[in-house]
Amino acid sequence: MTDQILSVPDISCDHCKMTIEQALAQISGVGAASVDIPAKTVTLSFDETSVSLDKIVHTLAGVGYEVAR
Repeated sequence: MTDQILSVPDISCDHCKMTIEQALAQISGVGAASVDIPAKTVTLSFDETSVSLDKIVHTLAGVGYEVAR
């Protein structure tokens, strides 16, 4: 498993947290995802042999949250 912290500037509320965590839970290979609203970050563990970081970023964009790179 790979651990990653993503900066997501548009996180602002509990609805954002729920939307992001539910979207990431749907991806095979993502083990855990946690949103920190005040820090505007998503901490996740994923199996990089099953899912790429690009797919995770694309999934977040699909639910309306761009990852700052």
